Amino acid sequence: MAQAQTAAEPTEPLAILNAVDTDLNEFKWIKRPVVIFADSEFDPAFVEQMELIVSEADRLVERDVVVITDTDPDARSEIRLRMRPRGFMLTLVGKDGQLKIRKPFPQDVREITASIDKMPMRQREIREAKEAARN
Repeated sequence: MAQAQTAAEPTEPLAILNAVDTDLNEFKWIKRPVVIFADSEFDPAFVEQMELIVSEADRLVERDVVVITDTDPDARSEIRLRMRPRGFMLTLVGKDGQLKIRKPFPQDVREITASIDKMPMRQREIREAKEAARN
């Protein structure tokens, strides 16, 4: 039987992966990929987005988020070919594998988590966590 994690226990670190080495299908029903595209790792929007994500990584870990970055258009990753970004783009993919949001500018973690918290699957996770805490 799994034990509930307490606030005092350390959480797992936020996974930040490279799109070239990543298949979105491996996260279906397990994680919520946040995919961040840019034409260069030096793109100011990309740099800002990564700073925002790292600053509140724990809030993303709580919501089963994995971050995938793609800053090399020439590598033609499978994810880039599927989502076809133009310059900077942030996408949120649900656990069901469907694209949920697509933004052409950096989003703070509060905005990302608010989008996640509105999803039916996340609502169910919250309910189940509350029920487990009561028992």
